Order: sequence, then C-alpha cells, then structure tokens
Amino acid sequence: MENLDPGKILVIDDEASLREGAKRILSRMGFEVLLAENGQAGLDVLENESTAIVLLDMKMPGLDGMEVLKRIMAMQRGILVIVITGYATVETAIEAMQTGAYNFIPKPYQPDQLRITVSRAREKIELSMEKDRLKREKERTLEDLQNEQSRTRTIIDSLPNGVIVTNIMGKVVLINQACYQHMAIEPEKGPGLSIEEFIENRELCNLILDISRGRYIDYSDIPAHEITLSNKNCMMVRCRPVLGEKRECLGAVVNFVDITTMKALDQLKSEFVAKVTHELRSPLSTIHEQLNMVIDNLSNHADEQDQYMLSRAREKTRTLISTIGDLLDLSRIEAGTAASETKSVRVDEMLKSIGEFLDARASAKKQTLTVITPPTPMPSLAADPMALESVFGNLISNAINYTPDGGSIEAACDVAGNNIRVTVKDNGFGIDAKYMDKIFDRFYRVKNDKTRFINGTGLGLPIVKGIVDSMQGYINVESEVDKGTTFTVILPLKKISPEII
Repeated sequence: MENLDPGKILVIDDEASLREGAKRILSRMGFEVLLAENGQAGLDVLENESTAIVLLDMKMPGLDGMEVLKRIMAMQRGILVIVITGYATVETAIEAMQTGAYNFIPKPYQPDQLRITVSRAREKIELSMEKDRLKREKERTLEDLQNEQSRTRTIIDSLPNGVIVTNIMGKVVLINQACYQHMAIEPEKGPGLSIEEFIENRELCNLILDISRGRYIDYSDIPAHEITLSNKNCMMVRCRPVLGEKRECLGAVVNFVDITTMKALDQLKSEFVAKVTHELRSPLSTIHEQLNMVIDNLSNHADEQDQYMLSRAREKTRTLISTIGDLLDLSRIEAGTAASETKSVRVDEMLKSIGEFLDARASAKKQTLTVITPPTPMPSLAADPMALESVFGNLISNAINYTPDGGSIEAACDVAGNNIRVTVKDNGFGIDAKYMDKIFDRFYRVKNDKTRFINGTGLGLPIVKGIVDSMQGYINVESEVDKGTTFTVILPLKKISPEII
C-alpha cells in the first residue's frame, strides 16, 4: 500500500458518458482521474499507475466486472474497488464484497452518493497508509533501540573502569566485565541482584541506595569513596544519579577506578621526599648556625657588601629549612601519621598560646594580634596537638605575612553545635576571586606587586587542608581584595577513630 497514491482514481466503464460524468465530479474533489473503456484497458492502466481507488462497472463486454475485480484483488496492492452496476441485486453485492470489493453503488447514481462513497474510500486509504507508516516507524524504532542497547553494552564492556548501573530499588541492571575483574565478583552474580551482593562496603552501599532512590538532593556534592578490597587493591568509587527527561531519578551509575598503582607510586614518592628532606635538614641547620656565628662575630666596621651577602645566605637557608619542614609535614599527612597521636586538647588554650608566641612577629610590623575565646572553658577536642598547632599557627602566620604594617589580625574560637569553630580574620591584602580555587594547591602562591616580596613555600595552606581533612573537618575561606581574608575551620567534637585518621 505504500506505493499507492490516494489522490489517483481509475474509472472503468464502457459507457463514455458515465466515464466523463464521473471524471467531472471527481476532478472537482481534487482527484487525478484516469479512464478506461473496458476491463482489459483498466488492468493495463493499473500495471503502470499507483492508483489507489477504482470505480468498476460490473457489466461490460469482454472481461466483465467480476473477473476484473478478481484480478485486481490478485495483485494484493491494497487497491479499493467500488463496483457500479445497473443490475444491483443482493446476490451481486454479496458476491462482489466477498471477492474483495470495498463498496458498491447502484446505477444510475447521484453525484452526492458518489462523492460520499469515494471520500470514505480515500479516508480509508489514507488511514491505512498512516497505520503502515507508524508500524514501520515503530519497527525501526525498536530495531534502533536494540542496536543502541547493543552498542551501549559493547562500549561499556570495553571500558577499562568498572561500571555498575542500578534502578530505583537499588537492583543492579547493568555491570561490565571490568567490574567483575576489579572487584573480584563471582561470575554467577548478574543483573537483578541487590547492590549489596556486589559490594561489601556498607557505607558505600548505603550511599548508592540513597542515590538510586532519589534521596540525594545536591547531585554536585556526592563524595567520592576510596575502598580497599580483600585482595589489597585500592578502588576509587564515584557515584552519580541517572536522570530522566524531567530530571527524575531513575537509578545510579557507579564507576570503579583501580588506583592501586597510583597509591603505590604516591607511597614511593612520599618515602623519597621524606628521606631526601630528612637528609638535607641536618646539614642545612649546621650551615645556618655557622652563618649566625659568622655574622655575630663580624666587626661593626666589616664590609657592608659582605654583611649583606651573609645575611641573604642566612635568610635563604632559613627558607630552605622551613620548606623541608613543610615537606616532612606533607609526607606525614600522606602517610596518615600527621594526626595520629590523639589526645585531649583545649582549643581555646592552644589558640591563646599560639597568639602569645606569634605576637612578637605581629608587633614587629606594628600589627594588632587579638585572640578571642569564650568566657567559659570550651570542651576538649580529641586530636593530635602538634597537628592542631600546625593548622592554627600556619593560618595566623599567613595573616601576619599578608597584612601590611599597622594592620590587625583576629583569631577566635567557639562551639558551634557538635563542632569546634576557629576563625582567623585579617584586614590585609585579600585574595582575588580568580585565585580562590588554587590557594590550597601545593607550592601555589598569589604573587602581585604587594605580595611578591613575601617569602614562603606555598605549602602552608595545603598542609592546613590536609590535616583538617584527615580530622574529618572543613575549612572555608572568604576574601576581598584590599579588605582582608577570613579562614574558618570546623572540627567535629566527636572522638576520632585512629582508622579514619
């Protein structure tokens, strides 16, 4: 039927006046009308034309209408035949309809009768063609879907990373071969089982279930998980929701990356840095002390150039020793030993002590350093004292360094819910917004006309963030150029497990 033209109609009638009359009526209806004076001529026309409707006279010389009808039906092209007969009887109509005719009109017929019958035939042809089109489109869609699913599975199976996809019930609907290998999953486990059957880590399973069921509101803040398998392999796991057209949650996709080699390389790097820096610290300290002795013993009348060069050498060795100390701190953080000696710490007392120690540095720049603590003693925090001193000392030292002479620094602490909150605020140079995402990067320092003369390693803030993260805390920074910077550290009061630290 797809090759038929519903706008074409063939009139087969041996009476010329009836053919011409039908042509006039049908042409006004927008049809392209073809004419044939007998049955054989009509069949010849159908061989070459995509005619969809035929008006067929049942009483003609030669091939009669019934024989022509049978031959048209034998073509199996879906042509609708409306028979016309002046000898209309019930038997003739029944036989014609049983043979395959769509309808019949008794002769003589009225123009309106012809218009109505032909219009219905055209509508039927058009509906049938639309039905066929939709059917073909559906078949193509299903075929495309099957091909797309096949391509998707092939792509996912070829990925080096493990992939698991769950539905809203937390059931696994897709898992690739890499996931079986990385996670050492038994081959008989497949789609249809709960995520708990594939992952032993309870915390990770709960996260995946929450994401699958649409309980995670802020999709951009879903944390990555690092898990260690029974075979000692380390996996970095990232989870994201699968969203529908209306951003409704349809499940979760979980990506597993084997970072065992990376962890081993990091460990080797940390061990190398720790060894090298440890070996350098002793000779540099000796050189620094000897430079101090030489400078102290110089006569007041010594050459100014010599004094300047020795002072610069002493300053550089001090900077190198500070860098070595920072690198050792970073090594301990990476090794997980930076905050391992957990003790009971009073943060308010520690902050006062650090403020008293650094007050001399602030006074040398004519700065005001103020430490504000609550009027009543704060609860103790389970933490490593040296790690906390490194955090608060670095923040206050940075505030002193990056605040001009005569400025002010304020350090304060209080209890916020189940957390200890410490803020270090200054009215110094401030940090431009475009640098905010880089200040915690190692060796990164904001350099401009105001800060380029300030000595530093660019490791202080990375050390602070590393320690705070290891204590399951949070650090935030707010800053405005030429108006100052405020660092806020939040540390949980709950006892920290050594395994976590």
